[in-house]
Amino acid sequence: MRGTTLARWTVLALILAVVFVPMFWIVVTSLKTGRQILMSESPYVPRPFTVDNYVYLFEESRFALWIRNSFVTATASTLLSLMIGAAGAYSLTRLRYPGRRTFGALVLVTYLVPPGLMFIPLYQTFIRIGYTDSLGTLILAYPTFLVPFVTWLLMGFFRSIPRELEEAALVDGATRVQALVRVVLPLAAPGLLAAGLFCFTLSWNEFLYALIFIGDDSPKTLPVGLSEFVVSDFAFWGQLMAAAALASLPVIVVYVYLHKYMVQGLTAGAVKG
Repeated sequence: MRGTTLARWTVLALILAVVFVPMFWIVVTSLKTGRQILMSESPYVPRPFTVDNYVYLFEESRFALWIRNSFVTATASTLLSLMIGAAGAYSLTRLRYPGRRTFGALVLVTYLVPPGLMFIPLYQTFIRIGYTDSLGTLILAYPTFLVPFVTWLLMGFFRSIPRELEEAALVDGATRVQALVRVVLPLAAPGLLAAGLFCFTLSWNEFLYALIFIGDDSPKTLPVGLSEFVVSDFAFWGQLMAAAALASLPVIVVYVYLHKYMVQGLTAGAVKG
């Protein structure tokens, strides 16, 4: 019994180390001067520490613009994916029509396709319609890999909602859309929140599409903007780590306050999906 407990605590300690040691290194490095970083001085606690790297981000770089672009892109693509995914999941779980099962299988297959395999045809499509180098390009591109996950997750939640509730609403004169909006979606709120957190996090951290589809400087998102702190084979580690620390804050805050809904949503989707 003691051996099992010790093994569990050992595994837990290793997991915590893997998670928190990089974050600790990022924060410590962001508070160092250039000399301290290059000379490996004060490896654990910078003495003296400095906030010049953070000041540089807002006064000398376009960090605030990158934050705004990422927030707009992540929020818009998340809302769009939730609307499309909710409609698709409701259709697959509640309606009966030819090819429904085939369409559901295609949604699952699409979810399994790595986004890296899709960017070439997507880029060619945006080039043909002349719609590149804007945040709107990313807002339309991100749902191609977000919607399948949202659909798959919400299908599990919708199946757990009794049909009798919708049928009662339909008998009272509600339309299918009204039944979805007023009955099903409120009951599936944990699933919507879990899917929204996933979509926002993935959009916030996405690099490949943002790098390929955006060529101008002004619409750059945060992950692409951070690459400006790496020039050739030299990295400005202080500014880079300060930017990485600030870029992680929104996702950390969201997950700290909403993680229980994330677990509940993913669990329900896995059990019922």
